[in-house]
Amino acid sequence: MNLIVAVDNNWAIGNKNELLIRIPNDHKHFREETTGKVVVLGRKTLETFPQGLPLKNRTNIILSTRKDYTVKDAIVVNSVEELLDELKHYADEDIYIIGGDSVYKQLLPYCDVAHVTKIDHEYEADAYFPNLDEDAEWEITADSEEQTYFDIPYQFLRYERKKNSRR
Repeated sequence: MNLIVAVDNNWAIGNKNELLIRIPNDHKHFREETTGKVVVLGRKTLETFPQGLPLKNRTNIILSTRKDYTVKDAIVVNSVEELLDELKHYADEDIYIIGGDSVYKQLLPYCDVAHVTKIDHEYEADAYFPNLDEDAEWEITADSEEQTYFDIPYQFLRYERKKNSRR
């Protein structure tokens, strides 16, 4: 499985249920990676989307502990076990975990590839992603040229779980 995330220097990902910054090229990268694929996200993340609707041209799977929660044009599961069972219907490489922080933390052990937009800045934040630079199981296998959005440098990194670090 893949995950895709944008983090700042402290591995922060959000503040008050909002992204830290909206970088158009990062959104383009996200669309290119996930269109036509399966995206897995939590209810709170879904509620931050325009009109709270699932992403177009993707299979949206929502992880929510609310048993009565339903979403038009999305699959809702109520536990990690139920999610893993549902994901058996899809190719591993076509699955992208897209947040928020609790969903990332629950599903990181099942992922082998992390697409990380690393933003060279420190924001006020209340949601974080585990620091893969400090995790011996992960290594950077690809990186882009540094880019800038106004005066903020960022780059796209690909982390992969080391082959001998199977869970």
